[in-house]
Amino acid sequence: MTPQQASLRAREIAALAPIIPVLVVEEAGVARPLAKALVAGGLPALEVTLRTPAALDVIREMATVEGGVVGAGTLLTPADVQAAKEAGARFGVSPGATDRLLDACEEADLPLLPGAATASEAMRLFERGYDMLKFFPAEAAGGAPALKAIGAPIPQVAFCPTGGISIKNANDYLSLPNVLCAGGSWVAPKDAVAAGDWARIEALAREAAALPR
Repeated sequence: MTPQQASLRAREIAALAPIIPVLVVEEAGVARPLAKALVAGGLPALEVTLRTPAALDVIREMATVEGGVVGAGTLLTPADVQAAKEAGARFGVSPGATDRLLDACEEADLPLLPGAATASEAMRLFERGYDMLKFFPAEAAGGAPALKAIGAPIPQVAFCPTGGISIKNANDYLSLPNVLCAGGSWVAPKDAVAAGDWARIEALAREAAALPR
């Protein structure tokens, strides 16, 4: 997969809904009902972060949910890429980008949202052929005003901002012309997941899916 093909597929995934849930899941047993609730609420693209021992099993379970497109977040190494692909991930997300990670994703045919927080990082990735990026950490890196400023001289690059985004500030990002979607964890609160309150999670997903962009 070329960088251009990867970005084209990433743009297609980003277009599925305004929000990509960023999920930190501790137990694989909740993976299917959690994914079903989010998909039913209108958020089909799901990012499972590789931050827990159960993450790969969670991806395996979510990959079987009809209508869902599960991806792996926090890809840091080529080994992460291989493990995520074998578990059934259909896209990857990374907080930054290294040549080894980009090479691994291209070789594994895994579309990647590589992270960038500055104009130089975005330019470097664009030079390599990537025009769909993750803006991270969004709020800490200057928020929507910073992303708007970066987009002015680099309009060819689109972003999925992630990090500190909530229902309260999501519109600030989604209203920008260089933003296709945003990543957020608020749609799957830890207490709701622990309680198995899938109705609440579906309701939060519906609210997020209805955000304008």
